[in-house]
Amino acid sequence: MQHFFVRRLFIMLMALAVAACGFQLRGLADLSFENLYIQGNKLTISKDLNSSLKTNGVKIVSDPEKADFMLELMNESTEKRILSLSGGAGVVREFELFYRVTFRMREPSNELWGPTQTIEARRDFSYSDDQILAKSYEEAMLYDNMRQDAVREMMRRLVAQKPSKATK
Repeated sequence: MQHFFVRRLFIMLMALAVAACGFQLRGLADLSFENLYIQGNKLTISKDLNSSLKTNGVKIVSDPEKADFMLELMNESTEKRILSLSGGAGVVREFELFYRVTFRMREPSNELWGPTQTIEARRDFSYSDDQILAKSYEEAMLYDNMRQDAVREMMRRLVAQKPSKATK
């Protein structure tokens, strides 16, 4: 009986601590538009971006005339650099990975696009020829993680946009 009481007290204290620190689940993004037209290149983040937009109640339209806001996906790139080598043998010990995505936004009523924006992510990872299969999987996972981070950052930048209501 005492063990049950201690466990219940511990759970209540942990719930109180989580609530007291200000933790709350991530909710929907507060986007100020309902219809978005996406043009430009099809990027590897396009599927995740579309899914995130739909989850947040944004309809992706195929006609720019029906859009409240416009997004152009321009380019994405990945890069892999050697970060460190072993002392005498010159064998790679660490790599540095980069992921960049470039885009711009505008309101349909505005003829000019906003400035080109770039989101960049960087990760380091150790490397060993003895574990080449595992390290290639780790590299792919790191790139995927950077793409997910880029989608979240793009959503934050879309939330910051406040299109005027006189778009139609």
